[in-house]
Amino acid sequence: MTSAWLLPEHIADVLPSEARCIEEMRRKLLDLARSYGFELVIPPMLEHLESLLSGTGHALDLKTFKLVDQLSGRMLGVRADTTPQVARIDAHLLNRQGVARLCYCGPVLHARPDRPLATREPLQFGAEIYGHAGLEADLEVQDLALDGLAAAGVGALVLDMGDARIVRSLLSGEGRSPEAVADIVAALTLKDRSAVETLATGCSAPVRDALLTLLDLYGGPEVLDEARRRLPAHPAIAAALDDLAWLGRHVRAARPAMEVAFDLSDMSGYAYYSGVRFSVYAAGSTDALLRGGRYDEVGAVFGRNRPAVGFSLDLRQLSAAMPAAPLRAAIRAPWSEDAGLRAAIRALRADNETVVCALPGHDHETQEFACDRELVAVDNRWTLRSLATAN
Repeated sequence: MTSAWLLPEHIADVLPSEARCIEEMRRKLLDLARSYGFELVIPPMLEHLESLLSGTGHALDLKTFKLVDQLSGRMLGVRADTTPQVARIDAHLLNRQGVARLCYCGPVLHARPDRPLATREPLQFGAEIYGHAGLEADLEVQDLALDGLAAAGVGALVLDMGDARIVRSLLSGEGRSPEAVADIVAALTLKDRSAVETLATGCSAPVRDALLTLLDLYGGPEVLDEARRRLPAHPAIAAALDDLAWLGRHVRAARPAMEVAFDLSDMSGYAYYSGVRFSVYAAGSTDALLRGGRYDEVGAVFGRNRPAVGFSLDLRQLSAAMPAAPLRAAIRAPWSEDAGLRAAIRALRADNETVVCALPGHDHETQEFACDRELVAVDNRWTLRSLATAN
């Protein structure tokens, strides 16, 4: 018999130390986004299923928990990604003609985990720019993403970029079914050469050779020069390579120590992205800390197909990659009905100090705080004393 207190697979409680880290990081990221001019939106957890899975959101079908609305009888979905909701807000509620910078932070729920050991309840933070098709918006989103990871205290970072237009251009005239294209894209992303060879059998020889060439095109800026030599001459491919080079130059100029890499066969999120896509890794890690890119078609299903670029990350995953944060300094105080003591505690808390009152019989239970001072009575006045001095 299963114990009643056991949680479902890939669902877990967040205990004090991790919760403190996540909450502090959430505040930093939201404050940073605001400093860039991003406005916070809070979409609902539930929406009508056709809204959540419309357009590019259809790829989320297998991830989405579904239920029947007891009020209307319609099918509802629990959001598995917030971006389609933000696109709906931009299209129907804000309906601005110019640029809209929107950010969000809240839980999403996945029917299936993204990867082994991943949670099915990520805490998703994201930022998106609507209304500007130029690379300036792509660069701003990348800058915010990288500044956010730096503010979180993650060490050396690797920015990895690719572009969905390259594979789309290669396969556009081949007459392959969406299912066949999806299989080729998956094989390219996994760098499975034998699978690519098999799946590309029905393609023309130049396209088949180009798909196999993509498997070798990963590394530093030299990859883009090699791609220009080895890939077919196509305006969309040339534009993609030019855009990647432009972004790479600007990122390296602002962050000379950062490693910038290009992986032209990595088509993660192919059905979602329409142009440049990027991932950021902690040095030495194989799991991306965040993913983003351009997805200009995201608002089409809502009747407003305008440029869009953004990124998202899971704060729970990010907290696991961060160095352990020191405990917050605090003041220990005895519990007493003394009016002077209670007034002193209120004054300290109003001054943004943490004051932990030791309840009777529990003098030293302050697990989540590092008490370095204490309130003591000296000459009938409550005074702060260093615990190091006291010891």
